[in-house]
Order: sequence, then C-alpha cells, then structure tokens
Amino acid sequence: MPVIDSQFSIHFWGVRGSIATPGINTVRYGGNTPCVEMRCHGKRIIFDGGTGLRVLGQHIVKEMPASADIFFTHSHWDHIQGFPFFTPAFIKGNSFTIHGKDAPNGATIQERLEDQMLHPNFPVPLRVMASALNFSAVEIGKNIELGNGVTVEPGILNHPGEATGYRVSWGDEVAVYATDTEHFADRLDLDLVHLARDADVLIIDAAYTDEEYWSKTSSKVGWGHSTWQEAIKVAEAANVKTLVIFHHDPSHSDEFLDVVADKAKSKFPGALVAKEGMSLYIPSRGQKEDRLVLAEHPA
Repeated sequence: MPVIDSQFSIHFWGVRGSIATPGINTVRYGGNTPCVEMRCHGKRIIFDGGTGLRVLGQHIVKEMPASADIFFTHSHWDHIQGFPFFTPAFIKGNSFTIHGKDAPNGATIQERLEDQMLHPNFPVPLRVMASALNFSAVEIGKNIELGNGVTVEPGILNHPGEATGYRVSWGDEVAVYATDTEHFADRLDLDLVHLARDADVLIIDAAYTDEEYWSKTSSKVGWGHSTWQEAIKVAEAANVKTLVIFHHDPSHSDEFLDVVADKAKSKFPGALVAKEGMSLYIPSRGQKEDRLVLAEHPA
C-alpha cells in the first residue's frame, strides 16, 4: 500500500452482515462480519467485533505493545463473534478500553462478551485474556473524549434490541459509523441525520435494495436494516460528502454489489460500496476541496 500522509484514516476489515460468507462469490467485497478501524490523530478506534476483528488482530500483533478503544454497536452475534479470536487481547502488555451501551435488559457489554465465551459455547473464558481490558458504559447524549482532541458522540439507532451509532470527530474532520439501523417508512430518522450532519464519511447500514425490503413474498420490514436508496436520502439530508454502503446481505454476491455500486453512484456521486481491504483517508484541514484518498490495506 502506498504511504499516505494522513492523520484520519478508515480501514475496513469486515463489511458483511448477519453471517460470515466465505466463498467464490464474495472474494472482491469480502465475507467477514463487521469490523471497521479508524486511526485518528494518534488514536486507534475499532468499531464492532465481527469476524473481521480476527483479521485486524493479525496486523495489530505486528505493532505491539498495542492499545485501542473498541466500540460495540450492539451484541448481535455478527458484531461480537470475532472478539474471542482477537489475538492481541490475549497478550500481556496490550491495553483495550471496550465501550458499549447497556442492553435493554440491563446487561453490560462486559457481561455479554463474557457470556459468549462461557461453556458450552466456547472453550476458554474471557478472563484468560491477558491484556488489560477496561470496560466503559456508553450513554446517549454523553460524548466520549479519547484524548488528542478526538471525540466520539454516540447516537441511538433504530434496530431490534437497540443499537448505537458513533460519530468520530477531530475539529472539522468527521466520520460516522451507523450500523445496524432501519429507516422509517414515512419519514427520515432525524436522530440519524443529526448524527451524520456534515460528515466527511458516513458508513451506514444498507443491507437491502428497496425491492428486497418491500418484497410481497419475503419482506424485510422490521428486520432492523435499511436500503441503499434510503441511505442516500440520509446522506443528502445530512450534507454528507462520502457515503459508504455497508453491512451487505449474505446473499449479495460480488456481481450484485457491483450493480448496487453503479446505481448508487449515479444518484449520489460520493457513494461507495464497502470492501474488505478498502481504506479511506480524510484530507487534513485546509484541504477539504480534495477528494478522499482510497487505497488498499493492510497498512
């Protein structure tokens, strides 16, 4: 990968929703479940711990001792199933702060991560992880200051069992991670529009097409996910510069996503379809007229 001078970058390690989909039909866009890394002015921030987190971990072990803030949107399996395979968490000397909103039943993110590693579901418990793990409860309406001027603003998303979106900002450089979320039938989600306001990059759940979502034979209404057409509406209302379509349905092949990419870009020139291996570099202050730089990681 070319060396690019940037202080705010976004790296996609897992972009698939619901279940991992390895195979010949998902080679180009990827089959790992959600994991997105942001490197912002000296801070490493990781969003979700799907199977893509295992791949990210393989690169982090080359940079030890390592530290990061890990933010979970919610604890559906596709967003936490990679955490037990995150190698850096097992290595003494590393340090991770894990953030997540309490579930509607009151369960903390620590309890939910521990639960998935208990017998008979997993051979070793979370306490085997030798790194320093610090757990922090996310509260809607309360920003999280990570240091170096980096701020994370949480926002509520429309998803069964609740989910949390995150807005990362350093000055006027902004990236938003908003998955899993479902649009409303009769209006825009104004909370989501506010979270995405004037963002350089909006990474958003667009698992379906409108035709799939409203299908008379296999409707996806109420499943907790949105469409790329609705994602464009949010991006336009929020004055977003670059829209990244994310959380691809397991049934969507590379060829299917190629068509989505072409259609989305024809309606919103700043639209991209997320791929594993894709990196985005947000221009520094004073360079906002420049387009985002795309590259391939690992970095």
